[in-house]
Amino acid sequence: MPVTLKDVAARAGVSRSAVSRTFTPGASVSAKMRARVEEAAEALGYCPNALASSLTTGRTKLIGLVSNNFHNPAFLEIFDRFTRGLQERGLRPLLVNLTDETAPDASVRMLRQYSVDGVVLASSTLPPSFAQAFSEAGMPVVHAFGRAARRTAVDVVTIDNLACGRMAARTLLARGYRRLAFLGGPEGATSTQDRLAGFRAELAGRADVEVSHSFAADYTFEAGRAAMFRSLDAGPAEAYFCGDDVLSIGALSAVRERGLTVPGDVGLLGVNDMEIAGWQMIGLTTIRQPMREIVQASIDLMVEKLAAPGHAPRVQVLPCTVIERTTLRPLP
Repeated sequence: MPVTLKDVAARAGVSRSAVSRTFTPGASVSAKMRARVEEAAEALGYCPNALASSLTTGRTKLIGLVSNNFHNPAFLEIFDRFTRGLQERGLRPLLVNLTDETAPDASVRMLRQYSVDGVVLASSTLPPSFAQAFSEAGMPVVHAFGRAARRTAVDVVTIDNLACGRMAARTLLARGYRRLAFLGGPEGATSTQDRLAGFRAELAGRADVEVSHSFAADYTFEAGRAAMFRSLDAGPAEAYFCGDDVLSIGALSAVRERGLTVPGDVGLLGVNDMEIAGWQMIGLTTIRQPMREIVQASIDLMVEKLAAPGHAPRVQVLPCTVIERTTLRPLP
């Protein structure tokens, strides 16, 4: 039979309420009493029941970790960092898959049923209306990798995708490329829209530059391959700014399959700096999105919101950097 709170109380010679207070964060209990109860609990192998504790405190410590990018290998790192980071802060991630979801209603109902204390939306492709729906349901929300807007209904931790697109254009121009192309992810994704807008804005007015754009069906390797094959059939650009590393790696595969070389015939620039981008046979030059810092800042914000709810929503924008590898010409 599992050891109960009653068993610990009997061994320690204290009341059950004293044992309960000992294992309730913030509850009043003397150092002597705490030591006595913890000694008895350790001797019996007792572990506090988190579900029972939530009935007393009104807090489940469950955080809904919501995303729709499960096909993108970059999110393996993101989920790893989020789950470990939340657990280190005494919180419990509840992973929710929104792939192919077009409305947040079902997820709102589910997270209500589990009485989550908050929601972290980890996605650059879901529209802001999803985060807003969780907030309107009374759940504290942080949108990681969301859109950097001046006005926001929820807290957002992200990069400036417009600035990222401008940085990509300057990076390609500096290497002497003049026939440029943007190969983005899904056309409806805000990250795709903003990266393309920044890319085109930086190149506007350049009579010596030819610019085209196309979109992949998803942020996946196969979608990147398919989009690059279409571009090669239409006549390749000198260099491509791909809206994501995994698209870039799919594009790299297509270029090589057609007998072309990178960067000799075609240059490729990605976004994210996921681990595979640095592998020897890939060596992708990319714009690093500070994923570790975004995850950490998102967790810090959630902990702050749980401790002191009610602050006005704000946007934290973290900087990107170019990581030089081998898929672009070297700087002159």
